[in-house]
Amino acid sequence: MKTYDLAVVGTGGIAAVHARGIADSGGRARVSAVVDVDPQRLRDFTAHLAELGLPEPRGYTSLAELLNVERPDLVDLCTPPGLHAPQAVMCLSRGLTVLCEKPPALSLAEFDRITAAEQTGGGRFATVFQHRFGSGARTLRELAADGSLGVPMTAVCHTLWHRPDAYFDVPWRGRWDVEGGGPTMGHGIHQMDLLLSVLGPWREVVAVAARRARPTDTEDLSCAIVTFESGAVASVVNSLLSTRETSHLRFDFAHATVELTHLYGYGDADWTVTATPDHADAVAAAWAAGPKGRASGHGAQLTAVLDALDAGQAPPVGTADARATMELVAAVYQSAFSGRPVARGEIGPGSPFYDRMQGTGAPWPAVRATGGAR
Repeated sequence: MKTYDLAVVGTGGIAAVHARGIADSGGRARVSAVVDVDPQRLRDFTAHLAELGLPEPRGYTSLAELLNVERPDLVDLCTPPGLHAPQAVMCLSRGLTVLCEKPPALSLAEFDRITAAEQTGGGRFATVFQHRFGSGARTLRELAADGSLGVPMTAVCHTLWHRPDAYFDVPWRGRWDVEGGGPTMGHGIHQMDLLLSVLGPWREVVAVAARRARPTDTEDLSCAIVTFESGAVASVVNSLLSTRETSHLRFDFAHATVELTHLYGYGDADWTVTATPDHADAVAAAWAAGPKGRASGHGAQLTAVLDALDAGQAPPVGTADARATMELVAAVYQSAFSGRPVARGEIGPGSPFYDRMQGTGAPWPAVRATGGAR
């Protein structure tokens, strides 16, 4: 068994989640190097790794410093969103494999620069969309693809979360220039990615977005109607204003309804399947035969990434998959701010929504200065 050397870049809260997945990998991965601009955070994270039973890594205060002396098997980007694209390009240009937290870039233009660096530098890029990797999602994709559930009809994709004003005291939160968007970009994107992984390519989006309450430049609420190439229609709601938090997906097929209700991660028990009477036995048997026992989460995706590395393949959720999700996010913003439907493939070079998610600008006044102060 090969043990892969990971370099973790950024040691905030999400890095601790990644570290747990690495510690649970059964020796398949270790943190060989850590990067953070704050030496104290670097020391604190190293102590956290020791608590997890992981060996002490080498510490660096910049990614460039690390790359000048090391060549890790995988670079794990856990930095704020505004740093993802430049750091990914830096690694990919050296032919390295990158696993990047969501959102992978602040715009489609930035994301396309990542893709170009991957193609010219010979590296590989994957985005953290961990909800694809639970057993339930795997089963649903298989049954949707083989027709066991019938034709897809409609779907619900609701990320109804709550973030108080104090959440935005972190300087990079709530700003277009360094976070890229509000709950559509930074929160609901997980459920939206899972929706696309099941229903496939979308065709058109009609959306609204609003800043109802939070002290942000970005939206705190968006609602969209998404029509898919199959003809299925989905409602997509992303909120940071919902006191009773839930993440809910519902897929209505001709033969069955499949539902998932969770918050930040799911297990097998969080799924329910309701079949039509004439297909009840066949659907129940097909669902029972699917994969079981794997909860969604960073550890589940890391396992899939390590499996790909073992096989000499590109890690899952590569640039094509992640770009499809990013394009849907951009289309929600363009439709909301332009007041018209947006078709897949419409947003390209020359469009303001290609260069930045807010495009020509949100229809509400800014409340935060560029430096992050309110």
